[in-house]
Amino acid sequence: QVQLVESGGGLVQAGGSLRLSCAASGRTGSVYTMGWFRQAPGKEREFVAAINWNGASTYYADSVKGRFTISRDNAKNTVYLQMNSLKPEDTAVYYCVADRGAWGARRVQLIAYEYWGQGTQVTVSS
Repeated sequence: QVQLVESGGGLVQAGGSLRLSCAASGRTGSVYTMGWFRQAPGKEREFVAAINWNGASTYYADSVKGRFTISRDNAKNTVYLQMNSLKPEDTAVYYCVADRGAWGARRVQLIAYEYWGQGTQVTVSS
């Protein structure tokens, strides 16, 4: 089992920045693909970004490409999401995810990830 705990959410004005962190515990290891999904009120949960086990490969949703950066520190069992140039439409609950087998075409699919955090709220005011 792997437990994921997100932190770093909050309220920020449009154009501002936030950095989310996700600390993994339990049966952790550097072999997990990790990533972020988000869910806005009244909308379906959607893929945001993913990073492979050693950080050499990343992938982003078109809506955040060029503004968000995903990274990981395997020594700390932590993945980060640096969010810049935030927009009101980025308002959502952000979820950290992890799975051993999710890299590749499956990385954007909700069902590819076995482990989910509880989520952290990000609110961007206009």
